[in-house]
Amino acid sequence: MSLLDTRVPAVVLRIDRNPFHHGTLGAVRSLGRAGVEVHVVADSMGSPVGASRYVRQMHSPPPPGASPEEILAVLRQVAERIARPAVLVPMDDASAIAVSGMREELAPSYLLPAMPGGLAERVADKAELAAVCASTGIPHPTTLIPDSPAEVADAMRQLGLPVVAKWSRPWLLPAGSGLRSTTLVRSVRQARELLLRTEEAGSRLLLQQYLPPGPDRDWFFHGYADHAGTVRAGGPGRKQLAWPRGAGLTAVGCWTPNAEVQAPAERLAGELGYRGIFDLDFRRCGTTGRYHLLDFNPRAGAQFRLFADGAGLDVVRALHLDLTGRPLPDGVPVNGRTFVVENYAPLAALRAAPGGRELAWYAADDRSPGRAMWALWCRHVSRRLRERLGTPAATVTAQAQAPRLIPRAASPSLTDNEKASS
Repeated sequence: MSLLDTRVPAVVLRIDRNPFHHGTLGAVRSLGRAGVEVHVVADSMGSPVGASRYVRQMHSPPPPGASPEEILAVLRQVAERIARPAVLVPMDDASAIAVSGMREELAPSYLLPAMPGGLAERVADKAELAAVCASTGIPHPTTLIPDSPAEVADAMRQLGLPVVAKWSRPWLLPAGSGLRSTTLVRSVRQARELLLRTEEAGSRLLLQQYLPPGPDRDWFFHGYADHAGTVRAGGPGRKQLAWPRGAGLTAVGCWTPNAEVQAPAERLAGELGYRGIFDLDFRRCGTTGRYHLLDFNPRAGAQFRLFADGAGLDVVRALHLDLTGRPLPDGVPVNGRTFVVENYAPLAALRAAPGGRELAWYAADDRSPGRAMWALWCRHVSRRLRERLGTPAATVTAQAQAPRLIPRAASPSLTDNEKASS
């Protein structure tokens, strides 16, 4: 018998159009394997997630840059089709922030954690996070916010080169702008050019002290703060390989005990009164040895399945159990367990894993998403190579031939998805 209340469905929400978001597939499989009916509100065109046997139905997502009203309208349409309360699982910052701000409007159709108003947006905002860390005593890289080209030069003199440039609200970056949420800046001119694009970016530009990467310096913590504020499930993880190297997402991660990561993570969640799933990124300073908090994501991280404990509990299952009034089992941490994203670390996926391992895409009980991912990934890599070689005609052809993966349980909502741009 499943520990989860299988009478209550789940809706996994993602506004971001990234077809290679393996965290969405992880949420679908985690809940689906426990017998929960899973609906996905995300772009189905080209996404391997739609091929999963555990997806009951795909629904058209809100458009990129959607207003809260548009997101609310889409979720209400989905709720009408499901016709009973469901646990809502946001998988990107834009959806997590929007959902947190619409909790009252979404009830009773959706079950959501009782998050303090505005907290999700506050911790996701890079500028606000710096202030939060200062007030709670959590180490954070020195961060300056220039308002003029002259202040850019002053900031870079204080911080030294190179400097990390971040947009405070990266979820507002317009698609197709070429702007990245984080950029390693090596000159005053480069930073000034970014500052001039502030209006286009939709949020403030931050200049932050650069902490160089290195062995055992990149860490993360995933957790779930239950209705009483107790952090359950999850744990600290060490980033063994990133994509791109030295920065970026976790390609290979390992569940590794680390009190210097876990203690501040749990203390910060408690002091903020946070409720729900969260994902924190830390980097250890090579000079001082202190762990600095870099990011606070108010939703599940893409590699959350790394922290599936001895009782099978992960942060997504913890969310469903807590919101449906069920007890959370006390599982034993599986220290040494690894998580590998095959398309970013194919060799790591072939190596022996004495502590146990989970792959992001391949699963013996759900093979179709893995096959679909590799087909899509090969086209993606081919297109990028052609772009670098300067063959626009070939690029257009490759884009036109990109696969459109339609889930078995097709629905009327797929019509709009098939017309959307991938």
